[in-house]
Amino acid sequence: MDAEKRDRGLLRVDVNECKGCGLCVEACPPKVIVLSEKLNHYGYRTATYTGAGCTGCGICFMACPEPGAITVLRAVNRMAGAGRGVSAVVKEATACASN
Repeated sequence: MDAEKRDRGLLRVDVNECKGCGLCVEACPPKVIVLSEKLNHYGYRTATYTGAGCTGCGICFMACPEPGAITVLRAVNRMAGAGRGVSAVVKEATACASN
């Protein structure tokens, strides 16, 4: 349950746009971004999301100097079947920030 609470966002990195400067790694409050050991076709070690723990704050997006390199999606909970007696919670991802 604690992991579900922390994982409120999703981060996508375009490896063709990322230049591996590491500004997003330093700026990320939950420290869920690392530089990859693999090189992209330009020879850069690109940023990589570790896969869990993103809060969807968008600070990495603001720190990134490369347009189109980082997209942050924020998880949104909504009630499925509202008004029909159904109480299931559905998780969706909405765009928070995109270069």
